[in-house]
Amino acid sequence: MFGFTRTRRAGAVAALALGATLVIAGCSAGGGNTGGNGGGGEGGDVSITMLPKNLGNPYFDTSTSGAEAAADELEASFEEVGPSEASPTSQVQYIQTAAQQGASALIVSANDPEAICDALDEARSADVKVVTFDSDTNPECRDLFINQATSEGIAKVQVDLIAEQIGDAGQIAVLSASANATNQNAWIELMKSELEASHPDIELVDVVYGDDDDQTSFDRTAALLQTYPELKGIVSPTTVGIAAAARYLSDSEYKGKVALTGLGTPNQMREYVEDGTVTAFALWNPADLGYLAAYAADALAKGDIAGEAGDTFEAGKLGEFTVEDGATVLLGDPFVFTADNIGDFDF
Repeated sequence: MFGFTRTRRAGAVAALALGATLVIAGCSAGGGNTGGNGGGGEGGDVSITMLPKNLGNPYFDTSTSGAEAAADELEASFEEVGPSEASPTSQVQYIQTAAQQGASALIVSANDPEAICDALDEARSADVKVVTFDSDTNPECRDLFINQATSEGIAKVQVDLIAEQIGDAGQIAVLSASANATNQNAWIELMKSELEASHPDIELVDVVYGDDDDQTSFDRTAALLQTYPELKGIVSPTTVGIAAAARYLSDSEYKGKVALTGLGTPNQMREYVEDGTVTAFALWNPADLGYLAAYAADALAKGDIAGEAGDTFEAGKLGEFTVEDGATVLLGDPFVFTADNIGDFDF
């Protein structure tokens, strides 16, 4: 099953541009380097196609809003497309269509690091700049990766939060997204290492997958609690998973007994923080991630940057960014949300 396509024109200049596709791109660094013209070409109209893992996901809705804001400022044309389900190959047809329509840049959050590489290679052969964000492909399949935070930082903040909430001892489990998700798998491996190195009294008993589906994640939470009656905490490094797990816990006998943390948005998690189901969780601002990706995509498409280490570019209100080794751009460190500060955020 596939999702819908959402299109908008950004700014007066883009309103006159030919209909084209815009995908939120990963951060790139600019600064006078030369690169390909990515469809639109230097001095021409830039079209960006954004391809999240799936549509209807609150996290990606927020990152899209940031990309749209950037497109407005850049006077670029913008289109979001994507599947309704986050399966490994579900993004291929959208990549092919973006290339056929002559998109300047494609911004992708990959459901699988390898499954879409052939399609991305074909798009790049058609002079489409490829920026990944949130979840990377194999590096050779894209031009830039906009990283929300370092994998080490994301893993550590989640381990620190669950350790604090369960008194640094007891059984925990991980409720992840899909089994092929590049970012979650990297974080989980680093969480395991952090637990072994610094938290010897915490036992990770299981890792289960909710496939970024609300009902599946809800059911996996119930199954974990039935399978492991001594479970003291759950870590869910996915916004869909943590919200579904919180919904289950909030109306169960486990509320206040089993800790839950991970990565979520304030608007999803507010009621569960306010009712005491969740004490603290973390995330970066996905709107900023999308905003940065769009600026990077635009810089690549115009040839302002080549995606090489040391390139720098301006990203509007976020300021200047530098491309690091591996053609990556780092947004920043995760932020911890609690009852004391969650009311200050709206996304």
